[in-house]
Amino acid sequence: MSQSARLRAETVSVAFGNKPVLNALSLDVPDGKVTVIVGPNACGKSTSLRSLSRLQKVDSGQIVLDGKAIAKQRSKSVAQSLAVLPQSPVAPEDISVHDLVRRGRTPHQSALQQWSQADRAAVARALELTGMAHHAQRSLDTLSGGQRQRAWIAMALAQDTDILLLDEPTTYLDLPHQIELLTLVQTLNKETGRTVAMVLHDINLAARFADHIVALKDGRVQIEGGPEDVITEAMMGEIFSLPCTVIADPLHGHPHVIPK
Repeated sequence: MSQSARLRAETVSVAFGNKPVLNALSLDVPDGKVTVIVGPNACGKSTSLRSLSRLQKVDSGQIVLDGKAIAKQRSKSVAQSLAVLPQSPVAPEDISVHDLVRRGRTPHQSALQQWSQADRAAVARALELTGMAHHAQRSLDTLSGGQRQRAWIAMALAQDTDILLLDEPTTYLDLPHQIELLTLVQTLNKETGRTVAMVLHDINLAARFADHIVALKDGRVQIEGGPEDVITEAMMGEIFSLPCTVIADPLHGHPHVIPK
């Protein structure tokens, strides 16, 4: 495990009641890359991401951000470095896209300076990057599922952090909107250099869009690396108990899983 990664978990354990969920989990989030966390149901994927973002308190071990235990850092300081989009976020009724995205600027404001030119520029940039500028005055409730996800990502981008954590961002989206959203995330990574970590269920989408894949089983990292190193027939059998054939995607060259 690299000591240079800005965000990492060090032997983190989390239990809900008597049920262990993370078991001495250690992982790095590689700087400047798209990392996807995969694994079977109840393996600890979302809990690991929530722990990395400090939304989930850990029972032992620690999450380290920029060389310091994240639990000991000020919330505002963490929010200036790390943005998180949880599963099924909830917004006030009838809020406009613009007002939602404005909320991403909260960590950069204070009682003496609540709205600045930098805030306005960050909101405008986030709306433009996500293709939501022409929907800015629309109510979030009137948007399609894909558009709503783009609006939430715009809010996270307006936070103007170097690290972006997304917990199952494609949930409830049909396949075309999943591809659209993940293409957006990949483009943002390439164009802005943001570090991205996200949880995905679809192995083939993970293989297509990830630079780095972390496969969990029973609350531990089972294997990690590039898609070609992780997405293998042996791994699919060991972690997912899925007999399959893995071929090179004829369009993109990434590993593609075909269940038997």
